[in-house]
Amino acid sequence: MDLNSLDRKELVKLRVDVDRALATLDERNRLAALEAAQQAASAYGFSLAQLTDEISMLGNRRMPGVARYRNPENPDQTWSGRGRKPQWVHDLDAAGMTLEECEL
Repeated sequence: MDLNSLDRKELVKLRVDVDRALATLDERNRLAALEAAQQAASAYGFSLAQLTDEISMLGNRRMPGVARYRNPENPDQTWSGRGRKPQWVHDLDAAGMTLEECEL
């Protein structure tokens, strides 16, 4: 199919059709994955609900923060802005630089 030969109306319709087909495929794949997961859990003597409850309890742990600041003198050193300030942040403060200058 040559997309360059289609006009705007045809391209929009094609996009709608593709989005609909992708949603249908995703739903079928989701249901197949759910069925496979239920069978796998059953093979080990568990229900899927038992396993997912344990997973959700493990998921309550806090994820490490995303780096928001980078040391201009050593780009390998970053800080999320949470928790104790690393030594390089204190060194920047002493040198008169601000954290805003180090934002990513």
